[in-house]
Amino acid sequence: HQLSFPSGVCVDDARTVYITEWNNHRVVAWKFGSKSGQIVAGGNGSGNQMNQLTYPTDIIIDKNKTHLIICDHGNKRVVRWPLNGDGVGEIVIPNIACNGLAMDNQGFLYVSDIAQSCVIRWNKNIDESSRTIVAGGNGKGSNLNQLNDPYYVFVDRNNSIYISDNKNHRIVKWDANAKQGVIVACGQGQGKLSTQLSDPLGVIVDQCGAIYVADAGNSRIMRWCKNDKQGSIIIGEDQQDKPLRRPNGLSFDRYDSLYVVEEFNHKVQRFDIVSK
Repeated sequence: HQLSFPSGVCVDDARTVYITEWNNHRVVAWKFGSKSGQIVAGGNGSGNQMNQLTYPTDIIIDKNKTHLIICDHGNKRVVRWPLNGDGVGEIVIPNIACNGLAMDNQGFLYVSDIAQSCVIRWNKNIDESSRTIVAGGNGKGSNLNQLNDPYYVFVDRNNSIYISDNKNHRIVKWDANAKQGVIVACGQGQGKLSTQLSDPLGVIVDQCGAIYVADAGNSRIMRWCKNDKQGSIIIGEDQQDKPLRRPNGLSFDRYDSLYVVEEFNHKVQRFDIVSK
């Protein structure tokens, strides 16, 4: 019934919450209304065997809804694990400094690679011949064709890619086949003004195009609606008694409730978000 430094989160249609635990080297599933979770991947200590994970950071469910896809960060690999928790994992992408995962409507897989400062796309068969850099890949930096520690990634219905460009303290959007990104949140340097972020982590976009960001360094969740010149704090400023502590991964469920990972508070919270 406990978590230890959770990082990534995803939610299925039954509102079961899947959480990567950095410090416990495992993935746990919490069914809706449950008081405790169940280990569905890892949980056998840190290691690189196929029944182990090491410092997992992110997780998604594949389009067939049969497997979990996990960023096994400490082992520099992406693994696939049966959704029902039976069996062990298999390596689908080796030798990658992965941190964040996303999947588009065609089942193409997107992975952020910190070492190469880029986001890479694979087709649904995840074969090496389909490997394509779709954002960054021009060295570490702050130019619009560069990224600096891309952490989490989200892909919308138009295959536009939203990336938390962590060390540049901004969110950038790369349209399909673009040669450079566009800053869609912040870009005014590190800080706590409404036009600034500090070490952003999770990023997600709702059905109306509003961008939600886990502003980890400022312990808040920010939102940018379309055409907004500055963000608004939607979670964090009114929680003085129980403040957020390093918000990390973000996910929506089918009812548009927002799930927020609190890494340093070792919990995941669900919020019903009021539209602007």
